[in-house]
Amino acid sequence: MSQLFSPITLREVTVRNRVWVSPMCEYSATDGVPNDWHLVHLGSFARGGVGLVFTEATAVVPEGRISPADTGIWNDEQQQAWARIVSFIHGQGATAGIQLAHAGRKASSKAPWEGRGFVSDEDGGWEPVAPSAVAFPGLRSPRALDADGIARVVRAFGDAAARSLDAGFDVLEIHAAHGYLLHEFLSPLSNRRDDEYGGSFENRVRLLLEVVAEVRGRVPSSVPVVVRISATDWHEDGWKADDSVRLGRLLADAGVDLVDASSGGNALVDIPVEPGYQVPFARRIRAEAGIPTGAVGLITEPKQAEEIVADGSADVVLLARALLRDPHWALRAAHDLGVEADWPKQYLRAAL
Repeated sequence: MSQLFSPITLREVTVRNRVWVSPMCEYSATDGVPNDWHLVHLGSFARGGVGLVFTEATAVVPEGRISPADTGIWNDEQQQAWARIVSFIHGQGATAGIQLAHAGRKASSKAPWEGRGFVSDEDGGWEPVAPSAVAFPGLRSPRALDADGIARVVRAFGDAAARSLDAGFDVLEIHAAHGYLLHEFLSPLSNRRDDEYGGSFENRVRLLLEVVAEVRGRVPSSVPVVVRISATDWHEDGWKADDSVRLGRLLADAGVDLVDASSGGNALVDIPVEPGYQVPFARRIRAEAGIPTGAVGLITEPKQAEEIVADGSADVVLLARALLRDPHWALRAAHDLGVEADWPKQYLRAAL
């Protein structure tokens, strides 16, 4: 029996299998509103047999967008647009998840195909905010958040969580990875504060724990909350895997249901990329922090994904580029692993 295609239940949400869609920025929204591109992009994965579909990083405030073309969920128009997409995902038998995000010092950036760098005010950009006035290389200088600004960020995550449930989402993911705001507070590379949000490990994790508490307090106990982290900065002076294990224990105590273990993004460093290179982080956090985990990073083949779940390295796998290449990856994987696939009736004539 395939472990990859066994259901998983978090709180009161049961996901049909353990092939999940990793958040992927599309840089295709206007004023934060998702559109037909997002409907087809995300809907194709649900149609293709995955268990859970996560949205791209969805900003909780306008200044929290990575680029001017990012999606958001801070107003009614965005919420209503997401509701349409969620409805389609549910109609295909998949679970809908949203990644709530704030880009921090990496905000006001160009879309990748427009070249590296930042967007000026004249071109629709804005001043980013961060834990400290330390710019990410090649991007705009940020403004350090004061106490009121930090409190507004916490409230914004809670407001976005409430809106997400109103839009019909089943699972909420808090984005604390890849060099964005919450990760910036965690990492000593970007957090140079000397107040209660900087310095010690306990102070640097404070904002993330406040956001988790706010989100947990704004949604029913039946709703799963996931946190994506960068398990290491891949830098000798940065956040390390040991820190992630400590954080994992705190997140479990705070009511987080799964840690989505990625890495990097907060420094320009060489990362030893190879198939499954981030799986050891998911395995270690799961074993030592006692919290379910998701594994990501160059997971491309069905047998590889099956082994990750079957050997206890992670509870789910999250795919990105593999799904871009083949939105029906999950259906093909089910066939390859000898599992009866849940093909859409419209596509049964093509079933393998």
